[in-house]
Amino acid sequence: MSVILQSTITCPRCGHVAEETMPTDACQWYYECKGCGEVLKPLQGDCCVFCSYGTVPCPPVQLEGKNSCCSSGSGCCD
Repeated sequence: MSVILQSTITCPRCGHVAEETMPTDACQWYYECKGCGEVLKPLQGDCCVFCSYGTVPCPPVQLEGKNSCCSSGSGCCD
């Protein structure tokens, strides 16, 4: 399986859309919207902003499923 590194984030506050490259070595906990400046944080149960607001989940979740990332205590974000 090939990992997709590009995800399109949509700001829930202003609707601004931006294509971003996801890190492969850690979850991204914060993202500043380029439209309104709002600092996005993961929704409860998600490990990163890409899983909450992106079109593609983060690389660890793509490879091993939702329970493989930070919310499960696997240490991907340590």
